[in-house]
Amino acid sequence: MSRIGKKIINIPAKTKVDVKDNVVTATGALGTLSYTVPADITVTLENGVMTLSIDETKKKELNAIHGTTRANVFNIIEGVTNGFHKNLEINGLGYRASVAGNKLTLELGFSHPVIMQVPAGITVVADPKSNLVEIKGSDKFAVGDFAAKIRRIRPPEPYKGSGIKYQGEHIARKAGKTAAGGK
Repeated sequence: MSRIGKKIINIPAKTKVDVKDNVVTATGALGTLSYTVPADITVTLENGVMTLSIDETKKKELNAIHGTTRANVFNIIEGVTNGFHKNLEINGLGYRASVAGNKLTLELGFSHPVIMQVPAGITVVADPKSNLVEIKGSDKFAVGDFAAKIRRIRPPEPYKGSGIKYQGEHIARKAGKTAAGGK
């Protein structure tokens, strides 16, 4: 049996969770999210504690999906309670980001600014002084996906380190060309 799948999920006091026909719906301060649980997994909700269990006869086939399902259910509960965020650092001469309404404008050394539409349910804050872009939202997948799309526009290069990287990400730096030695 999956170790992660066996762990219980404690429901926070201000979060409401409903289970109907293998659909788990969580409602909290940051909105409402739902997840459809596979048919062979049973969800039990008692006294603010949720458990997910599988049929012992199908243990080998369902072991991996058991842990994944538990993690996804936990993420929707965590998302509506606390939310998720990703921070991106923009490094480079003249590189900057700004947000106007639901559009993120990135100036990254191209001949034109890159304008991206911010998806619904996601909040983007750009700090012009520190060149930091913070992406917040209740859906973990949507936050991570939008951060990855932004990073993909200008990934950090290994020589000068200019580009967009996650905050705290380590970029392996390479030495540049050395001066030609005399003969």
